[in-house]
Amino acid sequence: MTDINAAPEQPPVPQMQVLAQFTRDFSFENPRAPNSLRMDSRPEVDLGVEMSAKGRPDGLFEVDIKLTVKASTPDGPMFAIELVYGGLFQLGNIPEQMIEPTLLVECPRYLFPFARRIVADATADGGFTPPFYLEPIDFGALYVAQKGNIQSQQTIGQA
Repeated sequence: MTDINAAPEQPPVPQMQVLAQFTRDFSFENPRAPNSLRMDSRPEVDLGVEMSAKGRPDGLFEVDIKLTVKASTPDGPMFAIELVYGGLFQLGNIPEQMIEPTLLVECPRYLFPFARRIVADATADGGFTPPFYLEPIDFGALYVAQKGNIQSQQTIGQA
């Protein structure tokens, strides 16, 4: 006989746990200091963003965000920053098809504010006032664009 008062079994709740965060690589260059600190015009900023993730034998995942920021004016370069900021993540109850988007969208979304702060602190410590603050990044849109590029390259390669 079935118990009609028994609650239906709930699916397991997806979990993402951050076990560690770290700076893997960092470089700050201010080649024209102190002349670069005097800004007569708004600098042109070139920003590069890359995300990567890899599984480990212990079942955990390493996720990195690589930020490359170059600022220049017509007079020359102001500063250059390269930062690889990473995290160690444990995933649980995540459907197989959602693991990649979780690693390349949700994990970088979590790490970004900490990487943004490192960039701002480096520019402030380098003498720039105000410090350079990165605008928020839409990691979901980057992921979709990256998947689209991979698919179009595969299509071209098959032609």
